[in-house]
Amino acid sequence: MDEAKYPVYDCDVHAVLPSIDALLPYLPSYWREQVAQTGFKGPVDHWHPPQYPTATRSKGGLAASDVGTIRLQVLQSNPRPAVAILSCDCAIETLHNPDAAAAMATAVNDWISAEWIGKDPRIRASIVVPSAFPELAVREIEKRAGQRGFVQVLLPVRSESPYGSRNFRPVFAAAASHGLPVALHYGGVPGTPSTPVGWPSYFMEEYAGMPGAFQAQLMSIIAGGVFDEHRGLRLVLAEGGFAWLPSLLWRFDKNWKGLRRELPWVRRPPSEYVREHVRLTTAPLDAPSETSELLEVIGQLGSDDMLLYASDYPHDHGEPEANSFWASLPSATLRKIRSDNPRALYGD
Repeated sequence: MDEAKYPVYDCDVHAVLPSIDALLPYLPSYWREQVAQTGFKGPVDHWHPPQYPTATRSKGGLAASDVGTIRLQVLQSNPRPAVAILSCDCAIETLHNPDAAAAMATAVNDWISAEWIGKDPRIRASIVVPSAFPELAVREIEKRAGQRGFVQVLLPVRSESPYGSRNFRPVFAAAASHGLPVALHYGGVPGTPSTPVGWPSYFMEEYAGMPGAFQAQLMSIIAGGVFDEHRGLRLVLAEGGFAWLPSLLWRFDKNWKGLRRELPWVRRPPSEYVREHVRLTTAPLDAPSETSELLEVIGQLGSDDMLLYASDYPHDHGEPEANSFWASLPSATLRKIRSDNPRALYGD
């Protein structure tokens, strides 16, 4: 087994908030009263339609809504991760009341700390923040930094404005000051079209086109000089695939050479920033399913330090048979993806 050779990290496992009721013990009395009197449902939303095949591998119920299910279906399944890093996509960004957004983010993190991290030492988690309100997001980062089990900051990849814009700079500064990676994750603000040309007609268009949001955010962060300002910052692109990256870097480098006067603070080719600062999860696998072709894509990335193993439980992306496929990779490559790369990023 892999865990006997080295500790496997699963870098994207979902914790699903079942309902606002789960947060009631962690909310101040004012917000409990608001929930009771107004019927407020809280930030309970899903970035995948709940009954679509992409949303869950099980029939009925919320597969990732309790720690016992994660133990059984993630931590005890091949490759038996020694560490699972949770992403709770509970749509805090849908709340336009800043006080409600801040209170709910705090309650979600308290719930994760008590009901997940506190019940299994193998579980780590992402800090949920009110991303639409950077000042309040910084407050939550400062509260959780150094708290047991929280290892990165979670931002939805779709946002009302690009993350390279200056209003988001305090969020990256807070994360970098505490040595916390920032994870941009599939999904995000529902009021923002998921394509550059407006609203799609079908979920399939949004689902297949989501890498475009990752590309736009990555270009914005580099062009905005975020990595120049915060040399130690690490960025994780989660649940967005990775096979699209080489062609983007070729185009980005080429145009940087011709337009670099516009961005004098971007002192190196964009691809160099990406290889140093950016990591990507392996699910969904948007690369060829043949081992030789996948290795060619990894080679085109220019570094095998960039990939992080992720099951993306409980989402189902129609992957090839996962265990046999990954086991077909060279052992050194497999170890880097499953263990060495995430350990270098998150620590033990």
